[in-house]
Amino acid sequence: METYQFKKDTLSVWVCPSSKTLAQTAAESVEEYLHPIFSKQQTATLVLATGNSQLEFLAHLVAREQIDWSRIILFHLDEYLGISADSPASFRYYLQENLIKHISPKHFYGIEAEALEPLAECERYSQLLKQHPIDLCFLGIGSNGHLAFNEPGVANFKDPYPVKLVKLAEKTRLTQVEQGHFSHLDTVPQYAYTLTLSTILTANKIICLASGTTKAPIVKQMLTDTITPACPASGLRFHPNTTLFLDGEAAIQLEGNLA
Repeated sequence: METYQFKKDTLSVWVCPSSKTLAQTAAESVEEYLHPIFSKQQTATLVLATGNSQLEFLAHLVAREQIDWSRIILFHLDEYLGISADSPASFRYYLQENLIKHISPKHFYGIEAEALEPLAECERYSQLLKQHPIDLCFLGIGSNGHLAFNEPGVANFKDPYPVKLVKLAEKTRLTQVEQGHFSHLDTVPQYAYTLTLSTILTANKIICLASGTTKAPIVKQMLTDTITPACPASGLRFHPNTTLFLDGEAAIQLEGNLA
């Protein structure tokens, strides 16, 4: 199988033969995208995703020596309410271990999940994002179609809030246990901070990754069914500059006339 691409509405879809090829191709596209950005402005703002889909991708980003991290300001998509930054299950810990300690970014703004006033933390992070418009946002897709922690029950393409607190679906929490991030369901926080869909969709460019057969059903749904907040990932089909990178396993349920 060779890499191929197609369009669905305004969404560009690349299907790669393996997760390794997917990660490498996506990292190359980031480097190519940043070159003209740096020719026009001093810094670039990136929003980082976490999860298993991002691991190889982040490793390839670290290896790309032409990316000038000293000119890049980093944010992240989401974080569990109340979790400490040094907890192995924290997304800040994940990003520190898999990216930040290997590079020298201009700044990393983390969601302070331990804040005593969570709503004030939402406002603080919202104001920071307003000061730094998003040039590039990385995403993964949840098995129920959630982007960041915008679950089907709370997702809103025109959300009035830039950042909000949401209750996590049990399916999402179970996934965290299955992936080994928590020992059992009772230890997974029930609430989390998330950038909203309206904030994510303001990004000038979005790169979304999905790999493995477990993502095949939701990939088919997001690309073939109606665009609706009931499948938050389907909203990427009306973003003007999004690329969805799939491996062959994630694309296996796509019909020939689509893929």
